[in-house]
Amino acid sequence: MEREGAYSALHRTKPETLAFALSDSPTGLASWIVEKFRGWSDCDGDMKRSFSLDHILTNISIYWFTNSLASSIRIYTEGTQMPLHFTEGQRVTVPTGVSLFPKELPTPPRSWVERVYNITYWEKANKGGHFAAMENPKLFADHLNHFFHTLSV
Repeated sequence: MEREGAYSALHRTKPETLAFALSDSPTGLASWIVEKFRGWSDCDGDMKRSFSLDHILTNISIYWFTNSLASSIRIYTEGTQMPLHFTEGQRVTVPTGVSLFPKELPTPPRSWVERVYNITYWEKANKGGHFAAMENPKLFADHLNHFFHTLSV
């Protein structure tokens, strides 16, 4: 994952430059998105192990036909202007569920997360990455279902 952080710096600091470049070229947009699927999924470099060609092309098409790449990466810039910061003892009391996937970005230890969040569900999957809902929708849905069952409504 140490080679996967450059995109974030570009999204945070030059989102419009990237957006204009990729919104002007379907090939550029496709290569940007495919590179993310390849690098961030649990496929060991073979995307066909995790995604159908139809899924990949549909994803690219949504960005292309709606011209929505710029709005999708603005969150990186916005996040730097109002970073999430908790003071000592401050907590989020809303029940929180966490699903961990082995090829996702590193996650802090549960004990650190529990200092701030009210963890009611914490599960480690044996397969999946950043796009877990697309890679293994059944497993992802099972995790959501188990989390919702921890809530007393």
